[in-house]
Amino acid sequence: METLTQQTNRLVLQVQAQLNQLGRETGEDLLALENNVDLTLKDIFANTEALDAKLIKEPAHRRQSSKLKVDQIKYDVRHLDTAFKTYLRKKRMKEEQEKAREDLLSTTFTTNAQSGDTSIMIDHSLQHHTRLGGANRNMDEMLDNGSNILANLRDQRMSLKGIQKRIFDIGSTLGLSNTVMRLIEKRGTQDKWILYGGMLITFFIMYLAFSYLR
Repeated sequence: METLTQQTNRLVLQVQAQLNQLGRETGEDLLALENNVDLTLKDIFANTEALDAKLIKEPAHRRQSSKLKVDQIKYDVRHLDTAFKTYLRKKRMKEEQEKAREDLLSTTFTTNAQSGDTSIMIDHSLQHHTRLGGANRNMDEMLDNGSNILANLRDQRMSLKGIQKRIFDIGSTLGLSNTVMRLIEKRGTQDKWILYGGMLITFFIMYLAFSYLR
């Protein structure tokens, strides 16, 4: 398991370096780099699943420290994946804006003799393009915020589960009463429903915003 953990950490560092390099590449080199980032992220996610399976077989005295290392890798790869997806959304939005600008500049307008009027609707097209760009930026910001909120909620849930397990272990050692143990378990259940409720509310708000901006 230690070998796979070290290999996965090297992949995490590799993705970090590749993400920093994205702004310096162009053309075919940029496409190749983007593909490498995508493939490396998939390898890391696959490795975390393998590490979870190996974690069960770890000796009891090493399991906790190994779990902390795996949790850190999961935390890092989630943030790297979010950063890469944000980069792709911004790149796609920029390409759409450039295409819209080129379409506008290449539009052929007619004269009085051909069309009978001089309305070319430039202002309307520019306003429409500006509104679309603003809506895209707002949606990107909302998606980024939603992703960060969900990631934080998942991290908090993992922390609460770890704290709950340690409390149970301490309780078993000190001989806490069954009543106190039930109260602790009830609190953990309440925290779980609060987490699910927060995720549902966040999803509902993002859906309403998307429906409104669309």
